[in-house]
Amino acid sequence: TDGFYYKPRVDKEVLRAHSEGLIALSACLAGDVQRRLLYDDYEGAKAEALSFLDIFGEGNFFLELQDQGLEEEAKILPDMERLHEETGIPFVATNDVHYIKQEHAASHDVLLCIQTAKKRDDEERMRFPNDQFYLKSEKEMRKLFPDKPDAIENTARIAERCEVEFDFKTKHLPRFEAPDGKSNSGYLQELCEQGLSERYGEDKETYRERMKYELGVIEKMGFTDYFLIVRDFIKYARDHGIAVGPGRGSAAGSLVSYVLRITDIDPNEYNLIFERFLNPERVSMPDIDIDFCYERRGEVIDYVVRKYGADKVAQIITFGTLKAKAVIRDVGRVMGMPYRDVDKIAKMVPDELKINLKSALAKSSELRAARDGDARVAELLRIATDLEGLCRNAGTHAAGVVIARGNMDEYVPLYVSDKGVSTQFTMTTIEELGLLKMDFLGLRNLTVIQGALVETEKNRGVKIDFSSMKYDDPEVYRLIGSGNTSGVFQLESQGMTDFFKQLKPTKFEDIVAGVSLYRPGPMESIPIYIKNKKNPERIKYLHPKLEPILSVTYGVMVYQEQVMQIVRDLAGYDYGRSDEVRRAMSKKKNDVMQRERQHFVYGFEGDENSKPVPGCVKNGISEKAANEIFDQMVSFASYAFNKSHGAAYAVITYETAYMKAYYPIEFMASLMTSFMGGDGTQIARYIRNCKEMGIEVLPPCVMNSERKFSVKDGKIRYGLMGIKHVGISVDYILAARDSGNVDSMLSFLKALDLDKVSKKTVESLIQAGAFDCFDPNRAKHMAVFEQMIDRIKEERRKTVTEQTAIWDMNPEVMAAATTDIELPDVEDFPKQQKLNQEKDKLGIYLSGHPLDESAEIIDRLAADEKTFMTADRIAHPENDKGIRDNMPVCIVGVIDRIQTHITKKNEMMAFINIEDLFGGADVVVFPDCYVKNASSIEEDSIVVVRGRLNFKEDEEPKVIALKITPISAAEEYYARKDRTASQNA
Repeated sequence: TDGFYYKPRVDKEVLRAHSEGLIALSACLAGDVQRRLLYDDYEGAKAEALSFLDIFGEGNFFLELQDQGLEEEAKILPDMERLHEETGIPFVATNDVHYIKQEHAASHDVLLCIQTAKKRDDEERMRFPNDQFYLKSEKEMRKLFPDKPDAIENTARIAERCEVEFDFKTKHLPRFEAPDGKSNSGYLQELCEQGLSERYGEDKETYRERMKYELGVIEKMGFTDYFLIVRDFIKYARDHGIAVGPGRGSAAGSLVSYVLRITDIDPNEYNLIFERFLNPERVSMPDIDIDFCYERRGEVIDYVVRKYGADKVAQIITFGTLKAKAVIRDVGRVMGMPYRDVDKIAKMVPDELKINLKSALAKSSELRAARDGDARVAELLRIATDLEGLCRNAGTHAAGVVIARGNMDEYVPLYVSDKGVSTQFTMTTIEELGLLKMDFLGLRNLTVIQGALVETEKNRGVKIDFSSMKYDDPEVYRLIGSGNTSGVFQLESQGMTDFFKQLKPTKFEDIVAGVSLYRPGPMESIPIYIKNKKNPERIKYLHPKLEPILSVTYGVMVYQEQVMQIVRDLAGYDYGRSDEVRRAMSKKKNDVMQRERQHFVYGFEGDENSKPVPGCVKNGISEKAANEIFDQMVSFASYAFNKSHGAAYAVITYETAYMKAYYPIEFMASLMTSFMGGDGTQIARYIRNCKEMGIEVLPPCVMNSERKFSVKDGKIRYGLMGIKHVGISVDYILAARDSGNVDSMLSFLKALDLDKVSKKTVESLIQAGAFDCFDPNRAKHMAVFEQMIDRIKEERRKTVTEQTAIWDMNPEVMAAATTDIELPDVEDFPKQQKLNQEKDKLGIYLSGHPLDESAEIIDRLAADEKTFMTADRIAHPENDKGIRDNMPVCIVGVIDRIQTHITKKNEMMAFINIEDLFGGADVVVFPDCYVKNASSIEEDSIVVVRGRLNFKEDEEPKVIALKITPISAAEEYYARKDRTASQNA
């Protein structure tokens, strides 16, 4: 903090302990002095200044002078000069800098509004008093302090004394201590030998040379400790029942990683290349990303903190930046411009990756015309351009953890937030500084698989070990090819489902290729990949030597590793150099590619830095064919996928598909459990999938449900923890039902510890249907449950003496109350009300859906309306090439939520959520539409919304409503249509 406002208390003893080599320039220390002067405490200010002078020594402590035109600065200046004369402490001139140029003051003012969520015309908001808080030149500073030249000279003297150097060469890997006094390299080799025998048995000698080669590279590059550290915390996770992924990224190409059980993918079987992970010709930090059970990932991080010390481990900071479209919207909001106008301007920015506003103005004539034709738009774009790229907020990397050799603050500055300690440098800078960065990723699918495995063993006595399984089961490929891929890793989107239905995979390599191809760029190769798979006779290779490399992908280049294999097998590159070629192509380094084309085609004699390359021509490949192959690699390499990464994904895809194919009930129960307490839309989707597979999902029940979704007698029972307001009360609920003699809600409440379970929880249980096992009429339970609870509590108070502490109560005594309240004879709630209560307490409609009775009309609308869409298609436009911004759309659903809003013009508008059988969609109803359709906008009503899609950067897609009508209007329309057709017939 700085200025004349509150300062944190300075701990002088801490300062004294760390004062060597420090200069007390201003901010906190001089602020202490200035604050006292501001409140007319001259003697206190003098004593404070002398105490700092004593700590830092003469020449290291200065009195700060500032002149930004503030009254406070002018007020204390005479006392500052007196203090200088009486103590001899020199002056130093500074300026409070918040922006670089004076003309940036207005843009900085808007930035303050963005950060404080205020509008520019808000009277009470935070603002700077003038435009003097910029980086002033020496000339400007001398003009401010013409009679104090020494203060200016001292600024330069201090700057000359400041020296900071960053070391980008030294690696600061943490130390691993091998057991029994062994050397780390010897211990690593011992572990690898043991793992080689376990993985390959009698065939281990076949792979020993590769293992020795990799170990040599690892030791030479100084990463022995790294592998031991990673192996250690992965072993900890496995030993403690924490699910660990099969590997992710290029680490899967390492045999050492495989035999150490860091990864579970055999690099030999799938032609994965070690040099894609560690290239001996390019020293860079290894990067092993590890997936853990998302619920228990924190336990592994805690273990690392315990083992290496809390002062040596930190998470990594991330910065959210103001990007082109987002900054336009932010600035427009601050300026008070109408949402629609700002949205229109933002959408004039071309949809290009990493585009900036300068490029957008050069490319978009529409954006230039808007700027030139409207002064407010011009101001908006000018300010947005000033702010573009600045940090909007700081966060914590979702997975990145740094482990240092010494105390972390010896290497990087630290940042403390409510999420703990993180580095102030981002991931790339951390790696450049030689610190060890690892990604501890939490993957929901691992938790799902583990939960399904536990349930399968418990229910069926079947223990499944994927690590010893071949990925060749035809039932798994049949399931994937059928399109029944809800819950299958990577294959849940409509686009992926359709792709694999067309592909009809028959082997593991098809899954690897599929998850690698379904991305922007490679998607263009999907049609030829499918055709070649179905018609292998049409596959053609530019040269026969390409066949063993590309046959696994039916003649289509899919992987980076294939590029490396081609330059190695056809032109004679070594693997290290082949990775350099692959990198140059992916980064489109034209000068490097032109040089490598010559080497690839004609060869290279070598030099002191590089080994000779024979070249294609010398290896019997024609010049024409070699150039065509090189061109094909160049066009492909910029979007090629890392096969090691694809193979790791494919393993989890196969495992989830395997569980769904053979143990669907256990799998779906575990899958839905993973979304409990969160996304009800996903649970609803999976319940629909269960119905499609003939699996019955039973409602929650106090007598039969477990904490999570559970399996019994071939059915899935809804878990109690999925009910709103249950939470930690679940233990008391389970204890009550296990106490015996429970056959009604009354007897259940008698057995329940009502000091620990609230009335709100009991109400939620009733509305969720958890007491239907006693009587399906929920209105009866709702009518008397509070009276029952009050009566039971009152009788317990009479039964238990005042001397008996609550923790000494005997459960039998507590249950012995003679309360006898009968359920009243009342009519049950209407179906719609029960469904709404279920939706509120479970997050889903369980026993039915409000749209069930309108199913026929919705089907007819879907068939007739060319723009008809479901909520899940709107929510995930990236999965459907046919969906684009601003296109017309028709959606039918229940109005789940309404939020009205008064505009600056005093007009009513609304934000509503529409829910159909497939999810929810946000709908914006602007004033003109709201006025015309207000009578149709009611919660729980079923409506037909016609409008247009609206996509915004970093936000969920929305529907801009143009017309909203009740479903009854569609019913009347089709009734008339049917009558007319009947009369005509």
